This record gives sequence, C-alpha cells and structure tokens, in this order.
Amino acid sequence: MIETTGGFTSAGLALEAQALTLPSLTITEAVELGEIAGQLGRDRAHPIAVEVRLLDWTVFHLSLPGSEPKNDSWMNRKARVVLATGHSTMYERVLAEEQGIDWYATKGLPEETHAIHGGGLALNVKGVGLAGILLISGLPQVQDHLLGVEVIAEFLARKGELA
Repeated sequence: MIETTGGFTSAGLALEAQALTLPSLTITEAVELGEIAGQLGRDRAHPIAVEVRLLDWTVFHLSLPGSEPKNDSWMNRKARVVLATGHSTMYERVLAEEQGIDWYATKGLPEETHAIHGGGLALNVKGVGLAGILLISGLPQVQDHLLGVEVIAEFLARKGELA
C-alpha cells in the first residue's frame, strides 16, 4: 500500500486528538483559533485558506494570497468527513490505509462531497465531544494537518491548558 500520510498511525493520531481536547469552544474562541492560523499562515507566506466552524456554522474564514477558490471546496469536503465521523480527516485516511479499505465505499459517502485529506481537525470539548472544526487547505495534506495541530496547541498554550 502506498503511504501518503507522513508516517502517522491511527493510534498516534487518536492520542494527538485527545491531547488537543479543548476546555470550551465559544464563538470568540473559534475566531481566536482562526486568527492564530491566519497569523501563522501570513508569517510563513503559506497559500492557505482557513475556516473554523461551530459544527456546520462557519464563524471564521480567511483566504491568504496564493490560495484559490478550490480551497473552499476542499474545506467543505473535509468538514463533511469530520461531521460524519467525529475524527480528523488525517485520522480517517490513516485508519483506512491501515485497514486496507476504500473509505468512501465502506462509509457509503461519495468522494465528490467528502475528502479524507489532512487539514480537517475535530475541535472536541471536554465533556461535550465534537463542538467544531478547524479546516486548513492549500498545503500538502500532511502540512495542512500539522499546521492545524500547531494552531490548536498554540491556542491551548495561550489558555494555560498545554505545557
């Protein structure tokens, strides 16, 4: 099987998601997550688009120079995966690769509307579960995912929730 996911494992990604669980997710906090992503993107001249959603409500959207209209389609497709599974798009992709399955056929979800490509991260809240989604599109999928992880970690660090 061709590895497309930077050596991640589903077990490692599950632990990562657990470590990135948020204490809360208000609209103000969702916007702050988007602003962190936007600032990192600007500082690094990344050609990305960023969205933060409270489930299916988009509360933050930013398209940086070099991003394209197709990034919005990618983010919509990634968001549908997170909403359907409660997991990051990278987790779903890696798990499918580990199991040797066609994710789309197994889940009965079309690739035209769903994308198991890194950059869709579940925003889980302690005691609540899935409360939102951080979406990044424009870099190779591993980098989209890693940037999302960095954004959430920075947000938690600012809140004193991550050492």
